[in-house]
Amino acid sequence: MTMTPGGNAPVPSQLLTVRVLSGVAVDASSFRLYASGKVQGDPDMVFYGQPVNDDASVKLSGAGTDTAFTVDLNRLRPEVQKLAFTATCDGNMTLSGLKHLSIQVELNGNVLLTGNVDVSGRQEAALILGEFYRRNAEWKFRFIAQGFNGGLKPLAEHFGVDISDSPAPASPPAPAPKPTPEPAKISLSKVSLTKEKPSISLAKRDNFGEIKINLNWNQDRGASGGMFGGMFNKSKGIDLDLGAFVELQDGSKGVVQALGNTFGRLNSEPFVELQGDDRTGQVTDGEWLHVNGREWKKIRQVLIYAFIYEGVASWDKTDGVVTLHIPEQPPIETRLTEGSNRHNMCAIARLVNENGTIKVERINQFFSGHKDMDKALGWGFRWSAGSK
Repeated sequence: MTMTPGGNAPVPSQLLTVRVLSGVAVDASSFRLYASGKVQGDPDMVFYGQPVNDDASVKLSGAGTDTAFTVDLNRLRPEVQKLAFTATCDGNMTLSGLKHLSIQVELNGNVLLTGNVDVSGRQEAALILGEFYRRNAEWKFRFIAQGFNGGLKPLAEHFGVDISDSPAPASPPAPAPKPTPEPAKISLSKVSLTKEKPSISLAKRDNFGEIKINLNWNQDRGASGGMFGGMFNKSKGIDLDLGAFVELQDGSKGVVQALGNTFGRLNSEPFVELQGDDRTGQVTDGEWLHVNGREWKKIRQVLIYAFIYEGVASWDKTDGVVTLHIPEQPPIETRLTEGSNRHNMCAIARLVNENGTIKVERINQFFSGHKDMDKALGWGFRWSAGSK
């Protein structure tokens, strides 16, 4: 069913997917709303800096031109009246520059509802796309397409989110006694590493906490089976694998990846661990690699990479995005939008220990395999064929 703005339709109270599709990358967000039409606190917002809410009723996956929210309506508390979905343009872009923008509601991979936004001539920078809302004992979806000027900040404040005007400090300030605790403020800050801004350095700290690195992609594109391509097969989705080369301060080196079942360890050497490997395509939040920032002084560098194990052999078709979540820091992301059809391996970024600081460097170089990447970047491993 294709909807017009203001139109509504019933939806089943099942596990649904809400997908935001655009011609140019946007930031999609969700807001859990109550009888006042506002949020009750920061956990009611789901966005790039907080990809899941406190009751796991909404989970964000993907980014850029294809963002998805997994929504479990049955998990929403009875006092929740609405669940709104929004899109915000990057940089100075307005809606008219997106080429196209749509929202769709899916059940088990089948599209139930679609709303296409007419973006021609629109100068707003943000939009309320649609919302789930309660009607007696049932849920309905309404297509809204209401524009906002100014981006995500005024949009979030419209829904009652308390916004911090500045990113979190690189190191925590000295504690000061306060008569009453201040309410938490959510930070909308995000750092995007690009060709124009390829690196960022974080101030030295004794303890960086647990650093979480996420690789997400559009898992629904058609596939060409096998690690390095093959016959086109629409029955399979994309399988990207996340991995890392790790060098410690004593000069020892190792590889952390699913291929070969070398998942690493977090609390002992190499202090980097892959959090499982999804071979089914059913895990909506992609793959995660954790780095023990409490032991950062023992790490010299971490090279983060991904390779197409199965599926399309072109990175621009994966809609891939890698996001680094470092405690008390804005999310740092880089998008995998380059590469050729013959290069299934991508060296994404490096985390370098520079006198106790973390320098995050965007690499985004593409290779035909592990051995070629190793040779080009000078790690010196010996390679043999492996499988998972």
